[in-house]
Amino acid sequence: MSDTSAAPTPPPAPRPSSQPGPATGEQPGRAPAAGRREVLAWALWDWATQPFNTVILTFVFTALYLTSDAFLTPEVAALGADDPARERALAGLASGLGAWITVGGVLIALLAPVLGRRADVTGRRKAWLGGATLVMVVSMLGLWAVRADPAYFVLGAALISLGSVASEIAGVNYNAMLVQVSTPATVGKVSGLGWGLGYVGGILTLVVVVVATAFDWWGMPTDDGLAYRVIAVGCAVWAAAFAWPLFRYVPEAPAAPDRAKVGFFASYAALARDVVDLYRTARPTFWFLLASAVYRDGLASVFTFGAVIAAVSFGFGDEQVLAFGIAANLLAGVSTILAGRLDDRFGPRAVIVAALAGLVGCGLVVVALHPVGPVVFWVAGLLLTCFVGPAQSASRSMLARMSPPGRESEIFGLYATTGRAVSFLSPSLWTLLIAVTGATIWGTLGIVFVLAAGLVLMLVVTPGGRDAIPRAAALPAA
Repeated sequence: MSDTSAAPTPPPAPRPSSQPGPATGEQPGRAPAAGRREVLAWALWDWATQPFNTVILTFVFTALYLTSDAFLTPEVAALGADDPARERALAGLASGLGAWITVGGVLIALLAPVLGRRADVTGRRKAWLGGATLVMVVSMLGLWAVRADPAYFVLGAALISLGSVASEIAGVNYNAMLVQVSTPATVGKVSGLGWGLGYVGGILTLVVVVVATAFDWWGMPTDDGLAYRVIAVGCAVWAAAFAWPLFRYVPEAPAAPDRAKVGFFASYAALARDVVDLYRTARPTFWFLLASAVYRDGLASVFTFGAVIAAVSFGFGDEQVLAFGIAANLLAGVSTILAGRLDDRFGPRAVIVAALAGLVGCGLVVVALHPVGPVVFWVAGLLLTCFVGPAQSASRSMLARMSPPGRESEIFGLYATTGRAVSFLSPSLWTLLIAVTGATIWGTLGIVFVLAAGLVLMLVVTPGGRDAIPRAAALPAA
């Protein structure tokens, strides 16, 4: 990939969502294609910020610290592990954290598409990405103040919620910038590189935590939650250290000259008109937003409930669960980077369909062969994780290809909103099937059902024109 010097972009066609640009990958309203340095700088943002999701939000800070007995009153924490009062108190912590994250999810659903639209209109994607990244870093730094005391629980939960909102808002503009650092011939490879580096960066920071724990933090005192507070600060420093190249080397997107600037609240009315216009002029994009919302909920649940299935249904111990998690994330990262090339060769829709089919098949094997024992999960479970990243990366690639030029941030904002709107599907079916059968393994079928439903919806999404073109060679010359 090399730097491109393109002639001035011609005026946009009446329906830019279906008009291909020149073979260099430049589109009306989009910045010229970037070089290797810009691509790497863009992809490093995924590497930099993934520890917030992996270490802070999923495996360490919330799971092992914020919802632990460190935040119970001394008299309740002193009760036995099986005491109902203690169990209720721990459940209350988990519920309280969930309530704060739910508030964050509502804010994301309300703000993401509007802020994305404003970034498109003003040509300030990088500015919005920078501001949201800064808020995410500050929220992690703020976790240093969350001492092991019930009085600090609300502060911790609120900072986690704020960080999740900032992460999603940043991701909207980051994803939209994919079209600024790729061409139709490389968009899949570039998307896969970013997503793959994110998996690897997240798991490397988790490995650092494991090593520090194994060496007892090299003699550092760990009372008052100090180890977890240091972890949060470390993740913040990691994010700041690796995110800056994007802001230094990736150019800002051009403004959309044909779209009026309106006030914040008026943006909601403008957004509604834009959605109607999207349905009329770019209907495949509209239906893809709905289809992807369904299967992305299933993808999220694979990692959310994977450790539970391993521990409860297959009897994995703590060390086995951790080893499986590290292996799963590494495999997901490598497979995502490799699948990016298939995306560019065969198109993102083919990768998504194949990945969803693989996920459904592996999920059914995990349930059907459960009596065989842990070896089933080691094989089918790890194979299953190899399909998650490619489906996620190809979804980003496909939406980048299908987004009308100059509206990428808005479309990715809708992508975030639709995902939030159906995020109850897999957890609800998981809970229902376990409640009915009394066995955790059957909850896996709830995830499989959602993935299968998303697969069926993707089979009826038939993009046309530029939306379905996976190679620059298929584009008409300028």
